[in-house]
Formats: sequence, structure tokens, C-alpha cells
Amino acid sequence: MLAICSRVDEVPADIEWRVSDAPVAFEEALAFMEERAAAIRAGSARECVWLLEHPPLFTAGTSADPSELFNPLALPVYQAGRGGRYTYHGPGQRVAYVMLDLDKRGKDIRCFVCALEGWMIDTLGQLGVAAHRAEGRIGIWVGEGAAEQKIGALGVRVKRWVTLHGLALNVAPDLAHFSGIIPCGIAEYGVTSLDKLGKQIPMTGVDASLKRGFRPFLNRLKRQCKES
Repeated sequence: MLAICSRVDEVPADIEWRVSDAPVAFEEALAFMEERAAAIRAGSARECVWLLEHPPLFTAGTSADPSELFNPLALPVYQAGRGGRYTYHGPGQRVAYVMLDLDKRGKDIRCFVCALEGWMIDTLGQLGVAAHRAEGRIGIWVGEGAAEQKIGALGVRVKRWVTLHGLALNVAPDLAHFSGIIPCGIAEYGVTSLDKLGKQIPMTGVDASLKRGFRPFLNRLKRQCKES
């Protein structure tokens, strides 16, 4: 089931905001992104943000190292075409696929990635979780020192200045599934979720926070990226 909703004060009318209630097959999502990105570039479709969950699976980025895939449960593994290494997706994880035209939003890939990070940090802050970037490490983190754990991941691809893929936020996934990979190639730190941190928040609540933070995310693309 697919619900499409938009409020003028949160999502501009020229961007489609999609929310899928049922898990979406990765192949279906990948095909949609490719088709929509081409249509955006051709000027025949609106930009789009798609919030969804996937069935349990792993995706391999362009830098994936086979030695970092263990997969004892034999979950499906897909070549994603995005940057990065191995990532897990599954129920209880909110994925946001972001298809935007950077040709009209600054043409700055570094700024786009930085803005995605800021969007996750802001969303978690609204939900009562202090999160941060970690120098030299990909993703969004909580805790300090040896107790740091990863709560959010991101991986992007830019095709003719249109973005594909996006971010993944651990709401209440089966964290045991992450043991099938070295997430993003970082073995020294674990992963966590809102649920593990004591925040039992329904996916609709997470979506509402993402939506509230969307226009500030867009505004970050209008100026030179500064970490927050």
C-alpha cells in the first residue's frame, strides 16, 4: 500500500513525498529510482523522496570488500550501484530514497551528503536522541568513545546531477542481522537503534520527524555546507 502526502509548509509542491506501508523489494526500489532519475533529468517528473522498509537483505556499494560479507543466514545480496561498502536493510529500518536535481540545487555533492547527515541528526534530535558525525567514519553515531554506536547510514549515487539512494535510520530492526557484514567496513564499533536506546517510537512518528526536517535539509543545499 502506498500513501502519498504533502504539506506546503514541509514539502514543496514540486517534490513528491511517498511513504510505503509494506516492505518494498530492493529490485523494485532500484528500478523506480533509475526510472524517476531519468524522468527528473528529462523534466517530465517531479523530484521525489520515498520512505520505505525493505525485507531483510544486504546491499553492496561500489567499494564493497567480499571479505566483509559473512551472511550466515544467507540473506539476499544486491549490487546497489551507490558509493560505500556493505549495508543491511530490513524491517524496522526507515530508508529514505532521495531523488533530487542538484543541477538546480547547488551542484555540490559534498554539500548534499553533509545535508543528509544533518537531516538525520536533526530528526534524531527531535526524537530525543543526541547524534553526531564522527571524523573519519561514515554514518551517524550516538554515544561517546568506546561506547559509540552507529544508528544511521547513508550512501548516494549521482547520475547526471540527479541523486539516487539516500539514508537509512535504525528504528527497531533486528540488530542481529548486522552480524552478517562489517557495516560500511567499520569493525571497531557496533550498531544500535532507537528501540535499543529506549525510544519505542512508531514508524509514523519517525516519518513525521523526517518530514519536519525536510525543508531545513533543502535549505542547506542553498548554501555552502557547514557541519552542524
